[in-house]
Amino acid sequence: MDDQNKNLILASALSFLVILVWFVLFPPEQPVVDPNAPVVEQTAPAANTTPQVAGTAAGTSTLVPANPAETRQAALATAERLQIKTDTLRGSISLTGGRIDDLSLERYKETLAPDSEIVTLLSPVGSADAYYALYGWAPAGDLTFEQVPGANTPWQVESGDILTPSTPVTLVWTNDVGLTFRRTLMIDDNFMFTVKQSVENTSASAFNMQPYGIVARHGEPETVGFFILHEGVVAMTDGELSEIDYDDLPDLDVVPREGASAQVTEVAENGWVGFTDKYWMTTLIPNPGSNFTSVVKYVASADIYQTEIRQPVQSVAAGQTVEVDTQLFAGAKEWETIRNYEKAGVDGFLDSIDWGWFFFLTKPIFAVLHWLNELIGNMGWSIIALTLGIKALLLPLAYKSYVSMAKMKELQPEMEKIKEKAGDDRQKLQAEMMALYKKEKVNPAAGCLPILLQIPIFFSLYKVIFVTIELRHAPWLGWIRDLSAPDPSSILNLFGLLPNATPSPESIFFIFSLGVLPIILGLSMWLQQKLNPAPTDPTQAMIFAWMPWVFMFMLGTFASGLVLYWIANNVITFIQQYAIMRSQGYKPDIFGNILSSFKKKTAEKK
Repeated sequence: MDDQNKNLILASALSFLVILVWFVLFPPEQPVVDPNAPVVEQTAPAANTTPQVAGTAAGTSTLVPANPAETRQAALATAERLQIKTDTLRGSISLTGGRIDDLSLERYKETLAPDSEIVTLLSPVGSADAYYALYGWAPAGDLTFEQVPGANTPWQVESGDILTPSTPVTLVWTNDVGLTFRRTLMIDDNFMFTVKQSVENTSASAFNMQPYGIVARHGEPETVGFFILHEGVVAMTDGELSEIDYDDLPDLDVVPREGASAQVTEVAENGWVGFTDKYWMTTLIPNPGSNFTSVVKYVASADIYQTEIRQPVQSVAAGQTVEVDTQLFAGAKEWETIRNYEKAGVDGFLDSIDWGWFFFLTKPIFAVLHWLNELIGNMGWSIIALTLGIKALLLPLAYKSYVSMAKMKELQPEMEKIKEKAGDDRQKLQAEMMALYKKEKVNPAAGCLPILLQIPIFFSLYKVIFVTIELRHAPWLGWIRDLSAPDPSSILNLFGLLPNATPSPESIFFIFSLGVLPIILGLSMWLQQKLNPAPTDPTQAMIFAWMPWVFMFMLGTFASGLVLYWIANNVITFIQQYAIMRSQGYKPDIFGNILSSFKKKTAEKK
């Protein structure tokens, strides 16, 4: 066996290995678990730690009941509540602690099923996977933790009976030394809360205290668990983005004063900190331009993940009122919504979407895709329009490649003669081939250029489709109702004609459950291949002949939007290449060549 064939077989084996590794690294998404489903009662650890700011003593505030509620509904019923109602959010605020701990997203459902529940973002203490925002004041002098608002403060409603974009609400609580605390909550039409904390000193003494905000999660939440996606803590500190996975939080340095694994960062001007999921996020945002302390913490004794903002200590003189404003984002990571918040002053907020290493490609690609969707109104057709735009941009580079491939196609008869003349003399064959390429001014490697250009675009679009909520449950046409999920049709049940169900994603047979789009992808690659010059070596020809069908299976479990892009890319490439070949005087007879090849193979079998 000559060296060329050895190298080709080695390259093919490595290609199949890459495909195998790809399926391990890019598995199908697991079904979403309904967070409202009843859970088995579990024993919870005892306590959560409140901020232990500089100059104060350590203090604790019990957040986890001794007997956790069995259901979310039961946990909600353990405290008086103030309702939240907007076009985008539904939920309530617990008057015990003033916690924002009940929030669902009106515009998003867990699944495509008509009876599917809407997505639940925040849940109260006592329910499974408790997740909430808490505000308060920490004593920084003569006060005790019982004399400042905390996790269990019994707030009263001073004004407002329901929180809406047009009706703010104010909570009030007075301690035993003449301090009256108020908390005014406002909400916009999307996902941003404004929290105004004030303290009025009616006593004859001055007091020092420090305002804070907390977002806490009890227990590690279920995540997608995919290495290209970050889920966990996300923070911006003076222009620097930081991301910490849940698995890494227990490994942070143990800070004795915190009593937990913690990371404490001083922020001079702008920043925010919170938790991000694939599509949802809850983030604490101090006023732009203000300094604060950002804290990321894991309390091992209670299995609580926590992010905090601690604002400067406030000195409240006798007869004085001090007010501090902060914001809380709790909702879906919609590109346009988050971009508008960034324009309004939330520094670097668009980076809360995980754009990945190729952010210089993923950001503009999605911006164009979003703009096209605004014009067209359908994300599937927008992907096709995006593909047209990309192909138009790359056409000047692709033109030279297609011209070279057209010449290579014309030179095939001469190449066959050289091969017959050289026989087994590989050195002579290569020398005469190179002489022919030089004479005809043909670059045999030019055909690789379009493929090399497509690779980063393909991976960037994969990232965009995977992480952006705008692709989630986005329909195209007919049976394609979710461009972020694989084609739901299957050749195994004749695309729905037979009653049997398709294999589950965990099944080894799932890879053979090809839908309509992957099959069209394979056919489009095979048809495009007919325009390219066939390899003179039979082993190479066999490898190339198998490639469309290998890719068909490899991409069969990918998101429909990505497969749609690849089909559109193949079709546009075919049209471009065919037109350029004809402009160069070569008139490819695609279907005639296919028919001749079929007749030849049939005759050989006989």
